[in-house]
This record gives sequence, structure tokens and C-alpha cells, in this order.
Amino acid sequence: MQGWLNGHGSTEETIRHLLASLLAGGTVDALLVGLRTPDGRNVVPTLVRDAALLERAAPLAPVLPVNAGMVLGLVTASGALGRVGAVMRNCELRTAVELSKVKQVLLDDVLFIGVDCLGAYRVEDYARMAEEGLDPVAPALVAARQGRVEPLDGFAFRPACTMCERPIPGVGESYAPHIALGLLGVENDQWLWVSVQDDRLAEMLGVELAEEPRSRVAAVQALVAARTAERDRRLDEFAERAHAPLALLAEFSTCIRCQNCMVTCPICYCKECIFRTDVFDHPSPRYWDWAERKGGVRLPSDTLLFHVTRMLHMAHACVGCGMCSDGCPVGIPVADIFRAVGRRVQESFGYVPGRDPGEEMIIATFREDELGEMGK
Repeated sequence: MQGWLNGHGSTEETIRHLLASLLAGGTVDALLVGLRTPDGRNVVPTLVRDAALLERAAPLAPVLPVNAGMVLGLVTASGALGRVGAVMRNCELRTAVELSKVKQVLLDDVLFIGVDCLGAYRVEDYARMAEEGLDPVAPALVAARQGRVEPLDGFAFRPACTMCERPIPGVGESYAPHIALGLLGVENDQWLWVSVQDDRLAEMLGVELAEEPRSRVAAVQALVAARTAERDRRLDEFAERAHAPLALLAEFSTCIRCQNCMVTCPICYCKECIFRTDVFDHPSPRYWDWAERKGGVRLPSDTLLFHVTRMLHMAHACVGCGMCSDGCPVGIPVADIFRAVGRRVQESFGYVPGRDPGEEMIIATFREDELGEMGK
């Protein structure tokens, strides 16, 4: 069911009113939503049970300090004490779907509230906007109503956002949330465009049925086409650049093996990781042996092995959220690299991360003929 929801002031106020009504009416027992920090320089996922805190809710703030799909696992994996209403961008929603397949997120007690993503800035850029008294939300909404997604002058979106071809929840090969809030191409700023999966919930919210505005359909199609073209350009550029092992090694030449990309990646879910054991803490004489045989040994060692191992473990389920690149202190385009590898793997198996909770992960299935074409 889709249609209009009566506005309550600004678009953000309308969304906050919607969230408060879900909490007050008992539809959910808690909300996972971004709240502004006291200094206003960041917006962080917060599990909210007191509706009064929703005054600080910033569901449209264009910043992604952590993937909320991973955070959802913290409050559901070992048993939620009630139903959680989770407000998420599509990359976060798709992350939650993937993590549900490996029992890191339990979906039984989750009500997903998806929001059109109008782009996101790096945390440090968002903090600078706050310090300079800039409001990135209002101009973003004005542009969105006109069918555009663009950053503020003097700023740039996170690189991953500029090639995200699935920015709209439930559109294309994306899991449809229980409630989807539409912003792009919606010219009416007095009402909020919503899609609701449950008719009773739609009736409770007071949704007035209507056909999806043509301006929205056209705007979504145009954005997806532009993002897909940018994705293909960037990933093809990487494939051309890193066509051999030495070229791939060069991509990671500045890596200091801090493992930030692994820590921030929501798909790297293993509780016990080989790179967090003493397996790679080699005895000192071994380094001397390698240096003797090779003439020299890079330290810290096993840098490329670390990244290749990560690729083998999670490239098939990469949702392109870009948290890995955000976490890299030396500016390696980790997200581009993993998306390039992931695209090849996913296309080979016809797998789309975040499409369907019932679709088993590639690494969880085996068919004798699944690599037949590659072997010919």
C-alpha cells in the first residue's frame, strides 16, 4: 500500500511524529534511529525507548559514522526484549538482511523503516558543517523534490555514495522494508510519501492511498542510471589498473595493516578472526630467514594476504556501504577494490546481497556444477 501521510511541519518533523506514533502506539517497543550528539557534530545510531529523546532524532542527516545494519545485531542477535523499529538507509537495510543469514541479526522482532538516501558526507565533513552553522538537510530536500541528489557547495559525498546504484529502499533488487519513506521526486512538501507493506499498519498511520507520482518514478530511474554508470566507470577503471598480482599489490602499497577496514566492515562478522590471533605473530628468527632468502622482507608482513583473505570471506556479500574506505587512515579506495571483486563474484553466481533474507549466501551453498562454465 502506498500513498500520502499528512505532514506535521517540516519533513523531518513529520518523520519524527511518525516514529513517536509507532512507539506510543505499541507498534514497536524501541526505535533504532540516529540522534544528534549534544554538540551537533555527529549523528549516531541510538536505541530509543523514551519518546522525548526523539527531539534529537535526525533520520535524514547525511552522515554515516557506522553502518546501522551492524548495530542492529547488537540489540537482536542474542534476543531482543521487544520489537525494534529500525530507521535505515538502503545500504544499512541490505547489510541487516545479509547478517540475518549468518544469525548476526534476528529479523523476527524488527520493523524496518527505510528512507531514501540523499547522499552522505564523511564524519569529519559533517562535523565541519555543524561548526560552520550549515544545515545540509534543508537544501538536500529542496533538491530531492526537484529530482536531484547533490552535495553542498564546497563539499563532496563519500565516494561509496556516488556509485551506490541502490539508494532507494525496495526499488529494484532490494528488500522492501515494512515502511519506506519517499523523498526523491516528491514535489509536495506538505505531505510525506510512504509505502507500507501491511494494510493494517497503513490504516493505523493514516495513509491516504494514491498512485506513485510520475516525477518520483522518473527521478528514481534517472538517479539509478547515473549511479550505475559511475559504478561501472570506477570499477572498470580499477579492473584495468589492477590486472595482475603486482598491480594489485601496488593498490595496497600504502597499507599499514591497521585492520580498520575489517573493523568497520559490517559483513566481517566473525567473532574469531585469524588475523586477531598469534598466527601471524611470527617468531623473530623467521623474519631473519625470509630476509636472508629474499634479500629483504616488508614489515609488517602479510599485508596483501590480509586483504585477499578478506576478499575470499566477504566479497560475495559486499553491499557497497563504503565503511572500509572511510576507516582507512591512508586513503586506499578499499570500497572500490572490494566492490570490483564482489561484482565479478556476485554476477558469476547471480547473487544480489540484501535482496532476500531467504536467499542463502554463496559460501553457505555448494553445487557440483556451479563453476562448470568457468572450468570450460
